[in-house]
Amino acid sequence: MHPREGWTQDRRAQGLAGLSRRSFLVRSGAAGLLAAGAGPLLQACSSSTTSASSTASAIPLPRPNNPVTWPLLPANPAIKSGLPPERGATLRLFNWVAYINPQCLTDFGKKYNCKVELTTFENMDVALAKLQSGKLNADVFFPTVDVMGQLVYSKMIQPLNHSYIPNISQAWPDFTNPFYDGKWRYTVPYTIYTTGIAWRKDHVDENPYAMANGWAMPWQAKYKNRVAILDDAREAISLGLMKNGIYDLNTTDPNQIAAAGKQMQDLAHLTNVHIDNNDYTEVPSGQIWIHHAWSGDMAAAEQYMPKGVNVDVVGYWFPPDGRGPVANDTMTVLRGAPNPVLAHLFLNYMLDYSNVLTNISFNGYMQPINGITPQRLVAEQLLPPSLMSTVVLPSYFRRGVMQLQIPASANALWEQAWLQAKSA
Repeated sequence: MHPREGWTQDRRAQGLAGLSRRSFLVRSGAAGLLAAGAGPLLQACSSSTTSASSTASAIPLPRPNNPVTWPLLPANPAIKSGLPPERGATLRLFNWVAYINPQCLTDFGKKYNCKVELTTFENMDVALAKLQSGKLNADVFFPTVDVMGQLVYSKMIQPLNHSYIPNISQAWPDFTNPFYDGKWRYTVPYTIYTTGIAWRKDHVDENPYAMANGWAMPWQAKYKNRVAILDDAREAISLGLMKNGIYDLNTTDPNQIAAAGKQMQDLAHLTNVHIDNNDYTEVPSGQIWIHHAWSGDMAAAEQYMPKGVNVDVVGYWFPPDGRGPVANDTMTVLRGAPNPVLAHLFLNYMLDYSNVLTNISFNGYMQPINGITPQRLVAEQLLPPSLMSTVVLPSYFRRGVMQLQIPASANALWEQAWLQAKSA
């Protein structure tokens, strides 16, 4: 599951009441977008007819130890170099809900004298189905890395002309040859995040940094009814695997998957565990004291703190050695984009350091850009010092473990283990 899966605009709006620079930028950005008439925020349908996991078996599954450079297909060429931006255009984006700062769209529109419209989706299956239906005429799409093969071989995205994207030099060097898209033929990076453990320091005595295995922190009976895990098969069973000291989060071994599922059943019996994706509100509010959590959600914890409660009571743990789940999203140009030059320029714009800071002020999710450090985000008042651990470091991407696409037979085992855990 993606951290934004199931989000709605109303859900995001619940958290825009803080007083920090982040909140100021959120409000000014939203107001600016409306004032500029940058277009409607459209909501994608919530049903799915196509699964990303149905990708043909002939398409390779990229892995850090088995990188893939996707082919350049004659029927789907990149645009030519030196073309001017389209004039009087409306650039259309297709992105997750609440996953980009409206101020960035307003500013881009002013810079290139165009309008910007944002259509949103709540999960990748719905997004792919809508694109395949031909009912959406968009320019830029924000996919996850696990659907790259499907996008390339179905010619849904076009190869990038790198001459329009010089700001790739501002990205971590890893992303000029990522394992999932060798030579960055089709993608540039967007956000990056980790999955870790959030906790309320004023209610929990233990510190995961002091534990032999921080992933074991939720398994404590004394915190019954105050423990929660993310509502997702891959995230939850991965937690069980890491509790068992296994870091292959794409395992197809039935015994490993079953043992991880058993750990999650034990957790349910031990703590009456909550299962939800409300880490961003439940830990700040104190409803939950230990929550399996996403870094970008917890980076925004200050916005959800009760009046008079300092955000310093919220902690976020991700192993300092980087041995934990890490993931990133991408930006692509759709094949047949009405405005391919502007689309390339938008990708370039969203790789610029200053624009990235503006985006993080709303989004909360890191972008892998040089100079975006924990210290810089604190100095910009975009992050409290106590939550610097939510920032993704280059070493995390290089040493972390990813939940990637797996064969359908193995995925069925993960889902079965998760269903059994949820019913425990």
